[in-house]
Amino acid sequence: MSRDLSPREFDNSEREPEKTKARPVERDQADRTPEDSPLSPPSGRVSDRALASDRQRIHFRDGRAVLYEGDRGYGLSESEIRAIVELGKFRVIATENLAQHLYANDFQRSTHDVSNLIRQGLVRKGVFEGPEAHPRELLTLTKRGHRLLRKNRLAPDGQATYSGFVKPREANHDADLYLLYQKEAARIESKGGRNLRVILDYELKRRINREFAKFGTEGRQEIAARHGLEVVGSKIPVPDLRIEYETRDGEMARVNLELVTEHYRGRHVADKVHAGFSLYTPRGEADRLRRVLDQQELTAEILSL
Repeated sequence: MSRDLSPREFDNSEREPEKTKARPVERDQADRTPEDSPLSPPSGRVSDRALASDRQRIHFRDGRAVLYEGDRGYGLSESEIRAIVELGKFRVIATENLAQHLYANDFQRSTHDVSNLIRQGLVRKGVFEGPEAHPRELLTLTKRGHRLLRKNRLAPDGQATYSGFVKPREANHDADLYLLYQKEAARIESKGGRNLRVILDYELKRRINREFAKFGTEGRQEIAARHGLEVVGSKIPVPDLRIEYETRDGEMARVNLELVTEHYRGRHVADKVHAGFSLYTPRGEADRLRRVLDQQELTAEILSL
C-alpha cells in the first residue's frame, strides 16, 4: 500500500482497506523495520547467475551449503537461498508466483524447497482470501529467516530486506508487487537495462520521514527532489515500488510504479498521475481505471499485470 507523505502527517493512509481475511499458519511477529544487507553487486532478476559471485564465499557440497545464524546451522540448496533472498526483498510473495518466476514453473521443485524452508522455521506460509474469495497461499520470511539472510549477507549490497505479514489486510496487494516487478523488469531488460534494485515504499517512507523530522516542513521540496519525487499539493506521493537500474549506456535510471486497485479513490489516482508514476492494475480493472482518469481529465499509460 502506498502512502502520501505530508509535513503534518508523515504516514497517511490513502487507500480504502481491502476486505482480506488471513489465517496464518504460524504466529510469528513480523520484523517491522527494513534493514540494509550488504553483499555482492545487484544481479537483476533472480536467475542461475544470482549466486555466482558468492560461490567462493558459500561452500556447497553435493548441491547444499550449511549457513549459520548464531550456533544453529541450516542446510540449504542454491535455489532455497535464492528463495530466501526473493522473499526478503519483496516481503510477501504468492506461492504460485514464486514457482512461476523463480523456478521457471517447476512446481515440484518449488514445493520441495518451500516445504524445507518452512520445516526449518525460515519461511512462514499463510492462507488469505484472494480475488473472488478464492484462497491464496502467500509466503514471507520469519524472523529467523530474516536474521539468517542478514547474518550471511545474502542480499545484494544496499538492498533492504523484510519479513512477516505486517498488515494482513494488505497482504494480497503486497504480494502483487512481485508480479508488478516481473512485468516492469522484463520491459527494462528488453531495452538493455541491468543491475536492477528493488525499493519498496517502506524504505522510501523511512528515509523521507527521517528528513522531515530533521528539516521540518520548509524542506519538503528539497526532500522530494532528493528522493526523485514530486510534491503534489502539500504531500509527497510515494510509489508502491521503485526499480533503480543501469541503462544500456551505463547511466543510472529509476521508474516509480503504482499498483492501482478498485480501492483507490479518484483523487488519489490523480495524485499518482501528477507525481509521474507508471500505473499498473490487476487484470480486468484497466477499463475502470480509464474511466476514473477520464473523470479527472487525465491521461496516463495503464499496464495490466
